[in-house]
Amino acid sequence: MVTVSGYAVKQNQVGEDFIVLILQGDLELVKSKNTGNFYATTKKCTISSTFNEQQAAAMVGKQISGRIQKEACDPYEFVVPETAEIVEMNYRWTYVPDEVKTQHHEITFSKNGSLVEA
Repeated sequence: MVTVSGYAVKQNQVGEDFIVLILQGDLELVKSKNTGNFYATTKKCTISSTFNEQQAAAMVGKQISGRIQKEACDPYEFVVPETAEIVEMNYRWTYVPDEVKTQHHEITFSKNGSLVEA
């Protein structure tokens, strides 16, 4: 499950405003490579929407089935907010919905041509 933790107003390539929802995954415990200690974190990503600000605000706190996973992408520079360090990233976090379960119904025909359900 992911939770809508907020929203933001962004601009597309032609300068038009649109709303993105900020999604946050479940609590995770990760072991630090530097210290060996564990720390708590969550994965976050944004997803475009067709909402206005009032509708987006109403979505905050809603839970959606799915998860946030790492996805490879073209390299880009990222500024670490706490340290102002510039790092090169080659991945991003994206929302992936749970697979929709569909019923599979198989039909076969008998040798005499009559319909037989398997």
